[in-house]
Amino acid sequence: MRRALAGTLLFVVILLVALTAWEPMTAGTYAPPPPAHYDGRIVRDEWGVPHIYGKRDVDVGFALAYAHAEDDFATLQEVIAMTRGRAGAMIGPEGMKVSYVLGLLDARGTVDRRYKELDPKTRALLDAYASGLNAFAAKHPSEVRLAKLFPVNGQDVATGFVLRSPFFFGLDGVLGALSDDKPLPVELAKPMLPDTMSGSNAFAVAPGKSTDGHTRLLSNSHQPWSGGVAWYEMNIQSGEGWHFSGANFPGMPFPALGHNETLGWTNTVDRPDLIDVYKLVLNADGTQYRYDGKWLPLEKKRIWLRYKIGPLLIPVFKTAYRSIHGPVVINKSGAWAINYGGKDTIGQLDQYYRLSHAKDWAEWSATMAMHQIPATNFIYGDATGKIALIYNAQFLNRKPGFDYRGVLPGDTSRALASGGVPWSMVPQNVAPKSGFIENSNNSPFMAAGPGSELDPKAYSPLLGIETDVTNRALRGVGLMAATPKIGEAELMHIKYDTAYDPKGYAGAWWRAIAAVDPKGDATLIKAKALLATWDWTLDGKGGADALACLMLRPANKVNYQRLTTPADARAELVTWSGHLMKYFGRLDPPLGDLMRLRHGNVDLPLDGGPDTLRAMALWDIDDDGRLRAKHGDSFIMLVDWDAQGRVRSQSIQPFGAATTRPDSPHYSDQAPLFATHRMKAVWFWPRDVAAHAKSAQRITS
Repeated sequence: MRRALAGTLLFVVILLVALTAWEPMTAGTYAPPPPAHYDGRIVRDEWGVPHIYGKRDVDVGFALAYAHAEDDFATLQEVIAMTRGRAGAMIGPEGMKVSYVLGLLDARGTVDRRYKELDPKTRALLDAYASGLNAFAAKHPSEVRLAKLFPVNGQDVATGFVLRSPFFFGLDGVLGALSDDKPLPVELAKPMLPDTMSGSNAFAVAPGKSTDGHTRLLSNSHQPWSGGVAWYEMNIQSGEGWHFSGANFPGMPFPALGHNETLGWTNTVDRPDLIDVYKLVLNADGTQYRYDGKWLPLEKKRIWLRYKIGPLLIPVFKTAYRSIHGPVVINKSGAWAINYGGKDTIGQLDQYYRLSHAKDWAEWSATMAMHQIPATNFIYGDATGKIALIYNAQFLNRKPGFDYRGVLPGDTSRALASGGVPWSMVPQNVAPKSGFIENSNNSPFMAAGPGSELDPKAYSPLLGIETDVTNRALRGVGLMAATPKIGEAELMHIKYDTAYDPKGYAGAWWRAIAAVDPKGDATLIKAKALLATWDWTLDGKGGADALACLMLRPANKVNYQRLTTPADARAELVTWSGHLMKYFGRLDPPLGDLMRLRHGNVDLPLDGGPDTLRAMALWDIDDDGRLRAKHGDSFIMLVDWDAQGRVRSQSIQPFGAATTRPDSPHYSDQAPLFATHRMKAVWFWPRDVAAHAKSAQRITS
């Protein structure tokens, strides 16, 4: 018996060691980038912001990757592991889901097929960026979190774009619903994942609307404050004419938004219907699907996954399916095929790179006409005073006769058309008479005020253009239109607005709260009386602000995620009044005592809330009952061209440049400014960088 038990234990130990040592491949193995010489310089200012210099763009790309790794190598590795199909091995079961989606969307296959279509300059930049990551990993081997993750190359970087781009318009929510065996009903708009509130605000003011003849562009992106889509600020300049200040995401070899000498842009998430779901008819053994009266083979591919549990890495496999429509998810309710905007394309890499080189509206708009970026609004401003909103999306080419908001028949080509619509069909509001643009993740038909809006009748309903109106849009467009002239002070006052418009969903929600029957509950009676005194702002000055903030989040979720079931006003009132009494002993603590900016040793009060222009969209609840804000106002940049066309800018982030380096002085040094509505200067010009330089280093290979 003891021998048998000992043998069993030995077998288990051997098995566990084997599981830990073995990692199945999930995709093709790529060689390191071709050997090349790079020579870049990293200069950091008093805020730790890197200013990257090089004779060539590739020198800048190499040094940019190295600088970002100095500040946040941990997150960069998670992004690379994701593109390699190894996210589960690094971060656990949640990462395994990402690896499955990588295979389901065939993101690496798209890169394999399309990579050579990219401009050689773009491929060279991607390889340079990858080489910068490799150089940092080689110099700091103790920081590498996963064996054999490096070296990486340009294909790894490109795969990140192909995988992540569809998530910005909701594909992750559709995949999640289908994977959980929750088929999308006809009336349900395409959802986001349950705890996401991706959004942003953007403002542009033309000289005629301004107090001083200046053009202003205000970028107010709402992204998570840490992780793979957290903003990283930089200033870049090469001898090939590349000069840009702005920010990007981990894994991007170029800026995603910001400005150069003569123009700039920012983005907000737009949410057109770019996803079509088809119900397939399978044969008896599930190996074929019916299409136009024929049985076609259902493609399938085995995906090996590996996820981390404690010290162990457990290998499993799943099967990914595809039909002529796109990826297929099979659940107990059937087989569901998905077609989506930008599927199997890679041209956005060329487009982003060229945008940051554009010098005027003609170059920039011609680059936008490449129409390769799957989605997101572009809000533009330049030194000549031109402003614009581009409701950019790779709209699906749809045929009349079907309701594309719901599930479509997958057995007929009548419901499926390849490709997308031409650029001429994309909504664009250029140089509106009002002199301003404002967008807060709402319909493009509400952006420039009365008399300056696009006509909805001019656009086909088959495009699936959103009609949503957020509270931020109601306030933003309303305030911009109502302010005769807007200078810097007026613009920033609007940006930090914390009010709700009673004409929007918040008004209906407050009426539902007023109708709650407290049934003699003393706490609910007091909570209702307190909320009746609320002044419709979350500026932190009113006694009802804390409870109002907590109560508004579920209403915002219903509105923003287009849910069909309203929140339960009584249940929410019970939950959040109980929360305040438990942790504060009162219903009316100051909002700043509840809403906190916490990072390391920093612990600061915040104002704003869900769907205010001063956005605090998501938070975690700490053990002391306080809300640790984690998503909302993130990278903010104000760009200003004076009457002579000279540019200056300011920016701020919630934490600092080195968000995952607790020992760095720039771990959270911007937090006090962020919490009090202040910004820091952006040192765009080399002479200013030199005057404020705190460190400099040369990075070569």
